[in-house]
Amino acid sequence: MNSSYTLNWKKLDPEAKFGLKTKKFTGVNGIVSFILGAVYTLIFYLLLYPVKYFVSSQFIDMFFHGGAENRSYIPYATVLLTMWCMAILIQKQKKISIQRMAVNVEILPDDPGFILSPDNSSTILKRIEEQVYMASGFIALNRIQKTLANLKNIGRVSDVSSVLNDFAIADEKYTEGTYTVVKGLIWAIPVTGFVGTVLGLSDAVGGFGQVISQGVDIEVMKNSLSGVTSGLAVAFETTLIALVAALFLQLYMTIIMQKEEDLMNECADYCYRNVVARLKMIDTGE
Repeated sequence: MNSSYTLNWKKLDPEAKFGLKTKKFTGVNGIVSFILGAVYTLIFYLLLYPVKYFVSSQFIDMFFHGGAENRSYIPYATVLLTMWCMAILIQKQKKISIQRMAVNVEILPDDPGFILSPDNSSTILKRIEEQVYMASGFIALNRIQKTLANLKNIGRVSDVSSVLNDFAIADEKYTEGTYTVVKGLIWAIPVTGFVGTVLGLSDAVGGFGQVISQGVDIEVMKNSLSGVTSGLAVAFETTLIALVAALFLQLYMTIIMQKEEDLMNECADYCYRNVVARLKMIDTGE
């Protein structure tokens, strides 16, 4: 392997550099992201657990099960799903930054009068191979490689532009699909919170129902009702955790999606500057 490469996808990609199975472009390996999410969850609780014993706060206790309030295990599932989603978005953010590096690679000669044509397209392909290892891993360079490799089979400059546009549409559809798991998790996280709330409500109301069925006096009923209201507060904690987590993740995903849209625009502009704007189809007189 040439050590003088300007870019080396295998060394830059956060999954490929560890020899892990990767997905195309900014796609994230689901298994790897889940393992990372589990690690993030463990770190979160390792940091929070000591605080629980030094700071008495409902906002800390609600992340743990048991206690006098008999909290459920649901917050653990909520945090795990949150961290899994975070792991995917963090990996995507890294991959987007890596993809953006490719649009700074100079693949054309320094001569401002250089004209790209089917006759010298192989020279440009060789320049790409010399500068970038596994150039097909980069969105912009992958489009250019495919286009130049088939340049002799394309008749007009407008056809080349159309081919690049088709590649851009296909890449955009693919990147949209890489958010499917993230969107599913953002939907699932509030559901886990609601499940925890329903379980808490069931316990609280069930206990009060037993008091009512026994026909006790009004004072005992008041005490029981007090227990029900405190139980309701605990029950809604799981929903609070889930909704806050989902809100944060939704905002984070929106930011990452915007970054990816900007990347796609940069790739399209890069392809235009380096191919369409410098192209002359000599055989057709264009």
